[in-house]
Amino acid sequence: MTALAQMAPDTAADRVARYGWPDLTQELDGFGCAVLPGLLSADECTGIAALYDEEAWFRSHIHMARHGFGRGEYKYFRYPLPDLIAALRTALYPPLAEIANRWNVRLGVDVVYPRNHADFLAQCHAAGQGRPTPLLLRYGPGDYNCLHQDLYGALAFPLQVAVLLSQPGEDFTGGEFVLTEQRPRMQSRAEVVPLRRGDAVIFAVHNRPVDGAKGAYRVNLRHGVSRVRAGRRHTLGVIFHDAT
Repeated sequence: MTALAQMAPDTAADRVARYGWPDLTQELDGFGCAVLPGLLSADECTGIAALYDEEAWFRSHIHMARHGFGRGEYKYFRYPLPDLIAALRTALYPPLAEIANRWNVRLGVDVVYPRNHADFLAQCHAAGQGRPTPLLLRYGPGDYNCLHQDLYGALAFPLQVAVLLSQPGEDFTGGEFVLTEQRPRMQSRAEVVPLRRGDAVIFAVHNRPVDGAKGAYRVNLRHGVSRVRAGRRHTLGVIFHDAT
């Protein structure tokens, strides 16, 4: 835990504040995803990926093929989270909560997310959702992640973040992040998001508002990872709601 914290000389909040959030908001409104380039350094990526083999950090280990989720595996962190991951989760939440609340207003949803993450987690825990959801994923040759939505209970925060910890073209090939959007009475739209090591993608968990002739309506989204052709790919998933 200490080693990871020492890899972050500036605070997570400072990093998050450096991004142009009006432009990111426009991307999320228009496409359901947006990229934070260089959120983590190469050393931080290596340090987090190395945790995968340290069982003490994790509460469960999932082999995707056993559940029909695809191929590959992932592990859910236990509390307390590693310092850097906890700090990122806390720092990323407030600007995303502003976007989520605006989306709810557009959709006529009577839900207001608190301004800080601790208060939202308190709501999750009061609803019986007390298990942490940040996770570390590992893919090898031929592995992939089927299109899915990360919903773990009645309370679900509508945005989440994935950070690529491996370098495309060096550590692995293939394995692109894919987002699909199902629009009513229309064909689905796919978004392939190019990422480099340390880049993070923000994306809609379940649905997002789109303006139509009669006002805003919901479109459903799913995300996944295409087949890894060679090498090994690690990803950090930052989900803001906890699980039942």
